[in-house]
Amino acid sequence: MTWANILGLFGAMTILASIPSLSVLTVSAKSARGGFIHGFFTTLGIVAGDIIFIIITLWGLSFLEDTMGNFFVLIKYIGGIYLIFIGITIFKAKTNNQVLEKADIKSLSSSFLTGLFITLGDQKATLFYLGFLPAFVDVSNISFFDTLIIILITILSVGGVKLIYAFIAGKSKFLIDQKMGKIINISAGCIITCVGIFMIIQ
Repeated sequence: MTWANILGLFGAMTILASIPSLSVLTVSAKSARGGFIHGFFTTLGIVAGDIIFIIITLWGLSFLEDTMGNFFVLIKYIGGIYLIFIGITIFKAKTNNQVLEKADIKSLSSSFLTGLFITLGDQKATLFYLGFLPAFVDVSNISFFDTLIIILITILSVGGVKLIYAFIAGKSKFLIDQKMGKIINISAGCIITCVGIFMIIQ
């Protein structure tokens, strides 16, 4: 890859990641409820899902969408049901300042899985990368080093943008009282539940 390709890919992925989407809404909702740390782990899940699809695309597994179509449909439904469950749990959660401050391993892994399922549940992502990446790299002649560069670009662009959203939303948690915390729980729960429903019906 040339520097022009690298900069072009970074710019394009940064712009695409900045567009309001299901992933942006989820990262923001997680951060507003549980703080930046939850937005961070949700972002990790989203980036991990993107990296999986990029590796699939770059290493010639474009047939995966056809040969494993049912697998991706299954992932989509499992992810959607999981997100609906998480959304309802958040919606019904009792809120106080200690709950908002708490970030244990179980809840952080839940945030990571939420981000991962949002990405893996989008079966169109493989087709997106198949159409997007060839504009910046020759996928028929890709090297291991090129793959590492693209993964790094993804981490910096997609991850960086989502973390900005997480930081902004996370700041709100320091300005809320118990009543406002309940409103955030209801809003975050509704958003994540709607994301899950959207994944299932799309």
